[in-house]
Amino acid sequence: MSVQWYPGHMNKARREIEEVMTQVDIVIEVLDARIPDSSQNPMLNTLRGDVPVLRLLNKKDLADQSRLDLWLDHWRGNETVLAHPFSTLDKADVAKISQWVSQMVPHRGSAEKPIRAMIAGIPNVGKSSLMNALLGRRVAKVGDEPAVTKSQQKLKVTNGFQLLDTPGILWPKIENPAASYRLAVTGAVRDTAIDYEDVALAGLKFFIADYVDSLTTRYKLNELPSDPYDVLKIIGSKRGALRAGGKVDMHKAAEVFLNDVRTGAIGPYVMETPAMIAAEERLVEEAKAKKEAERQARLAAAIPQRQQAINQAYRQSQAHHGEQTNQDEKTDE
Repeated sequence: MSVQWYPGHMNKARREIEEVMTQVDIVIEVLDARIPDSSQNPMLNTLRGDVPVLRLLNKKDLADQSRLDLWLDHWRGNETVLAHPFSTLDKADVAKISQWVSQMVPHRGSAEKPIRAMIAGIPNVGKSSLMNALLGRRVAKVGDEPAVTKSQQKLKVTNGFQLLDTPGILWPKIENPAASYRLAVTGAVRDTAIDYEDVALAGLKFFIADYVDSLTTRYKLNELPSDPYDVLKIIGSKRGALRAGGKVDMHKAAEVFLNDVRTGAIGPYVMETPAMIAAEERLVEEAKAKKEAERQARLAAAIPQRQQAINQAYRQSQAHHGEQTNQDEKTDE
């Protein structure tokens, strides 16, 4: 099972990006530093072709730097990709963007030939906050929920640097179930499209395996059960997520945990590594190949049945034709 969310305006946004991609010199892709791969849009990679991309790993203050370094090493050496940890709240980071963009597009940058950059990214990664920080004024609506931006804006940063904003888009089908849950845990998927308890349990499973100290410290636990459901019950009981009679309200407990994860109260973390993603992609491809083989097998098995039906229909038509011929001959007599 995976989490899916693809509002209608996102399909329109895809068409708009495709139309303007030929007009831009560089894509500034804002990623969530906590999910560097899952917050990429594979559809955007396809649409941009050989247009260079500056990947800003936003919310770096919420990310585990040691794991973030693995991603920077992973992308290093790719001539069309430049990646940097980033925070829209860090003025020094914002000031470096013009330098990074010029590094990728050295042949433009004058008033006559300004660098035309398109800001893109999935929902809730901080695109609007980036635009406001770059321009030094509030020009883009900012919200804690995904998909706040729903139309394109073209704005001038300097005489040699222009921005084209685009709505945050997910892709129609998230093929990797694990990635879909990471998107939900970090808040890229609208809360109305997810089951809080289901997503919280997926998040807890990850933290138990990779950041157990963060859990024990945040919730002041001496021991930690191995079952995510039991951990969620403990969190609920400690944080007052209780119903009448002292029973834990699992939905409220899930809200408490996910809020701690999304705001960084639980501590810095990164939910994926390049090696993990490579393994998951192999599993996805294997699952797709298996599904296709099963489909082909069903088609092959159906052929004899179809042929039998065709043969039967043919015999019936021939029998009917014979009866009609005999009837015609009797009429002639």
